[in-house]
Amino acid sequence: MWTVIGRQLRHPSGIAGSLIGYLMGAFNRESNRAAIEALHLAPGDTILELGSGPGRALKMVAAISPKGCVLGIDHSTTMLAQAGRHNRSAVRDGRVCLLCARFEALPCRADSIDKILAVHVIYFADAETIREARRVLRPGGRIVVLVTDRHALQNCKFAKTETHRLFDRNDLTSLLIAGGFAKDTISVSTITLGFGIPVLIGVATKS
Repeated sequence: MWTVIGRQLRHPSGIAGSLIGYLMGAFNRESNRAAIEALHLAPGDTILELGSGPGRALKMVAAISPKGCVLGIDHSTTMLAQAGRHNRSAVRDGRVCLLCARFEALPCRADSIDKILAVHVIYFADAETIREARRVLRPGGRIVVLVTDRHALQNCKFAKTETHRLFDRNDLTSLLIAGGFAKDTISVSTITLGFGIPVLIGVATKS
């Protein structure tokens, strides 16, 4: 059962995936706020969320940057459907665009994105994803990656090696370097969210 849950977190689908999406929306609220704050959004930014899930963070970003362009990319059609419902008016008005794509092959031009958000998705990715994210960032653009600290996840039965990659501060720094970001443009900090859960916020800038 726990492996099934881990796989659904990796790629939500069907009825179980829909339920996972609604739970994500509730549990990720604080994480979304913390990561979005670290993005330092400007009103006209072009923003990309990797793994937009049920679309709650997209809605927050669109409200902060009303003149910007917000792109949500996910490989789960179940999540994209939820995100569409949660952002119906913004999608209709063209302020939010939802795309089904793989993270390692983003449908974006090089140097076209100001800010990239990745909340609780890098467990399921690798350096190729980070390299692709860096490719689409404009020079001076910023990526914010948020994950739960390894020590808080390592005893969770759903977060096993066949579904999740776990991180401590050094691991997250190493991933960003492997993805092409210079070490002196990277910072990783730890904050504590509700129920005392430690999360890591990795921030990197394209030089």
